[in-house]
Amino acid sequence: MDLSFKLEAFEGPLDLLLQLIDKNKVNIYDIPIAMITDQYMQVLEELKQYPIDNMSEFLVMAATLLRIKSQMLLPVEVEETEENTDPRAELVERLLEYKMYKYASYELKDRQIDAAKHLYRKEQLPKEVVNFKEEVSAEQVIEEGNVTLLKLNTIFNEVMKRQDNRIDPIRSKFGKIEKEEINFKEKILDIQRFGLSHRKFSFRKLLEKAMDKVELIVTFLGILELIHMGRVCIHQKKLFDDFEVEYLATDVVPIEAFV
Repeated sequence: MDLSFKLEAFEGPLDLLLQLIDKNKVNIYDIPIAMITDQYMQVLEELKQYPIDNMSEFLVMAATLLRIKSQMLLPVEVEETEENTDPRAELVERLLEYKMYKYASYELKDRQIDAAKHLYRKEQLPKEVVNFKEEVSAEQVIEEGNVTLLKLNTIFNEVMKRQDNRIDPIRSKFGKIEKEEINFKEKILDIQRFGLSHRKFSFRKLLEKAMDKVELIVTFLGILELIHMGRVCIHQKKLFDDFEVEYLATDVVPIEAFV
């Protein structure tokens, strides 16, 4: 069979063999080694006219093909305890591996070409957004993971029980004097002013300053809100110790800042 080749079209002996197998439309798992070897040697004669750097690789493959061809021409004597190994098996395995990497390289090349077609708009974020930084990170608010909402709630419940114990059993039966309703926003302002003047103070003692349950609850919620805003940080030096509240901000947020 007369086959024409572009001698620059293949990169090595394995690539040449794959082209021969493809042009002859033969099964790669059942290579007609005699025919493929003859065609390979024919192409090799033509390659001698070109300065090829890896010519030695083509010669090594030619020797391999001739060895396989000679093994298949010799009569095979198989003993009962031995299996008949196909001399082409190793070559087929190399061809399949090479073919896999070859097509993978095509896929990567296509992706590179597609990537070159993508255009990205230059980043144009406002300066306010680029320069924005949180006043305090979450790691600073909850120092080393030792302070949790559950622990703060434990102290809150303890102070709430003390509020119950402070009720006078006799005076509680008298008529009630209505107190002015505690304003949540104003309470947060009070806590901020207190924090700005003291900087560090006891979480438990702050709650104990509350005159009744309503003020106690509002104070507790105010501390949680300031933690969420990053204006205060909670520390606990030792296990079971009281929590220390540290006011981190250098000012007081006005009422208008709260929803």
